[in-house]
Parts: sequence; structure tokens; C-alpha cells
Amino acid sequence: MAKDSLPSVQSLDKPEKLQDLLKEDRGDDCLSCRIVGGGAFLGLAAYSYMSGQAQLEKQKAKILASGSRFGMRSRSAGITTISLGLVWLGIWRLVK
Repeated sequence: MAKDSLPSVQSLDKPEKLQDLLKEDRGDDCLSCRIVGGGAFLGLAAYSYMSGQAQLEKQKAKILASGSRFGMRSRSAGITTISLGLVWLGIWRLVK
């Protein structure tokens, strides 16, 4: 075994820069993987919004009769917020 192939203790002791590690890690993602991953999040956002609003309309009478402090507007806002979060993840996945 040659001495040149072994790293020195000083080189092993200092940590690697985070930016360099992130730059190396970023190169492993192919374009088709980004498209499929981003499309999955966008599709999930659309499904979540459409099915959530449909279920909310089906349960509208029960929700209003229950007297809960969480009415239709807050539940609809929750569904919309979750869907927007999934859209953001889809766009982020496509770009990054």
C-alpha cells in the first residue's frame, strides 16, 4: 500500500462545505425524473382539490347542521391550502 493513497488526518478532520455537497448531489436527477415527480405532485394537487370540494358539497347539510365552529369557508380554505401546497411542491420539483 502506497502512502500517497491514504488521506492525512488534517484533511479528514475539516468538514466539507455544504454548498459543494449540494452541488454534487444535484447532478443525479434526470429530466424525466423531474417531469414525472413534478407531474405527480401537480396531479395530486388537482385530485385533492376536486375530490375535496366534491366531498365538501356532499356533506354540506351535515356540516351546517352540526354547528361546528369550522364551517364551510374554513374547510374549503383548508382544502385549497393543501392543494396549493402540493402545486408548490410540483413546481419546485420541476425546477430544482
